[in-house]
Amino acid sequence: MDDPAFTLPTLTPIDENTQIILLHASQHNLAALKPLLRIPGNASVQDPETGFTPLHAAIAACEDEEGDSSEVVVGEKVDIEKAKDVVRELFISGAIWNDLDVRNETPGCLAWRLGTKTRELYELCVEAGVRAEMLLGIMGRYEALDSGEEDDEGEEEADADAMESEMNGHTAEGVEAEEEEKKDVNSADYLASTLKFEDDKLLDADANGVMMSWETNIMRRSVDLLLPNQKQQAGGEGARILNIGFGMGIIDRMFAATKPRSHHIIEAHPAVLEKLAAADSEFSSAWENSAPPGGKYVVHKGRWQDTLPGLLESGEVFDAIYFDTFGEDYSALKEFFSEFVPGLLDENGRFGFFNGLGADRRVCYDVYTRVAELDLSEAGWMW
Repeated sequence: MDDPAFTLPTLTPIDENTQIILLHASQHNLAALKPLLRIPGNASVQDPETGFTPLHAAIAACEDEEGDSSEVVVGEKVDIEKAKDVVRELFISGAIWNDLDVRNETPGCLAWRLGTKTRELYELCVEAGVRAEMLLGIMGRYEALDSGEEDDEGEEEADADAMESEMNGHTAEGVEAEEEEKKDVNSADYLASTLKFEDDKLLDADANGVMMSWETNIMRRSVDLLLPNQKQQAGGEGARILNIGFGMGIIDRMFAATKPRSHHIIEAHPAVLEKLAAADSEFSSAWENSAPPGGKYVVHKGRWQDTLPGLLESGEVFDAIYFDTFGEDYSALKEFFSEFVPGLLDENGRFGFFNGLGADRRVCYDVYTRVAELDLSEAGWMW
């Protein structure tokens, strides 16, 4: 019969090997799974309909029909130790920590969503991510995780955000933004883009949040940690401050309120520089001319990569350094604190940065927080 109304729909062919692997993973049957994992690629096969990898299957099996991660769907208690053994073996065999299923979830995202019972599985995913990213870093190519801030209105700030990591008196501030699909941004595209200035946000041409007003509390905490004993005082006795990335000027206004001896701002975007140069700007030439004797207030126009070598050559030293750029990946941040901060920071000074790395999903944020901690330790900023 040729009538198209009676034509059966085309079904996605079922790969028997994939289904067997996913079944054993979901049953936490390590003995049956292990021989199959000897074949390269089997640890990262994916179901064509759900996008599940063996990692997804092993973690999803810890959820019951009602969505409680306390029991398996068949009603048997989950042996979390068996699940952990399977997840570990999958990672050893080459499973990919950030593969996505059709719901746009990594195995770590799934483990986090299922709750406390699978928190140990989540930790295994984070640890695997850290190992993978550190290896990529050694090879010279970190994963391009989003380092821009998202345009949430602050509801995430009360969660595990505003993360403080004390680093020998130095602090890294961070926020986990709500998961949202964004167009990838790089520094060159950002600097060439048109910016939209609003009262509570600064957006690029693709509506990515360059800076948002909900960051104010994070910036306040950053200033308090960077300048713990700093009081507002006149007479040029204030701190020497360097900020990379002006944006909306939230943190620079806070720095300026402390009456610093020196205040250097590095900003590269032409639109932001135009607003800074306006007659009614708080950081116009009038501000630059108001520095106390022996101090300096200045806006450096250009990329920090081009500006900082000159500051090093001139012998500038700072009591507080803050880094909050947009459209740059983690390798740029690592270059900053490894190559430039040691020569620019006073021996009793502090530096911090806005941690928006991987902020589009919890597991990526946690992975890059730990990667940063390891690299900061290697650079001598944590012990």
